[in-house]
Amino acid sequence: MTQGLIGRKIGMTGVFSSEGKFIPASVLQVGPCVVTQIKTVKTDGYNALQLGFGEKKISRVNKPLKGHLKKSGDGNFAFLREFPVEDPAQYKVGQSIDLNLFKVGDKVHVTGRTKGRGFAGVIKRHGFHGGRKTHGSDSHRIPGSIGSSAWPSRVAKGKKMPGHYGDDRKTVQNLEIVDIRAGENIILLKGAVPGAPSGIVMITKPKILIKK
Repeated sequence: MTQGLIGRKIGMTGVFSSEGKFIPASVLQVGPCVVTQIKTVKTDGYNALQLGFGEKKISRVNKPLKGHLKKSGDGNFAFLREFPVEDPAQYKVGQSIDLNLFKVGDKVHVTGRTKGRGFAGVIKRHGFHGGRKTHGSDSHRIPGSIGSSAWPSRVAKGKKMPGHYGDDRKTVQNLEIVDIRAGENIILLKGAVPGAPSGIVMITKPKILIKK
């Protein structure tokens, strides 16, 4: 089966377990996704499915993409993503894939883009504790000394400094599915997932390593 689906982060809530324990949960709208292209080793060098999710105005779809999506039923999908599969012959273009891929208790990986924070200092970006605030100190939020002495007389690569923070692709692994509401295409995951509400995420099954 395909290893994942495309979804949208709705927000966060909380649910109570059967033991009465409160569980913080992320709410995701997952699928249904439509197969827009099937890639095989013979034609593309690898096995994968291209899935479409969401809709956008037909006027925003250019002619090359319209021609590509025509094979799957003239859908005007807003997002296209690829997922690996072992046997592409099990699928056909235009097929819809829903939440039957997952069940409560499964562990999944969620990939999304983190919130963009713009240009940030070292305290916000790297968690520096800052300088002293008393006794005439004038270094409250600055990074401090960044260079070396006479040798090597340069700033080492990878030095933690102010800069662009956020808006990165990030994957959170092994989040547990605590509830599935198939009628609404909703999945509740224990814990937080990357990104802001309405952000697009990819939910994938972990790869199982078989020891020989």
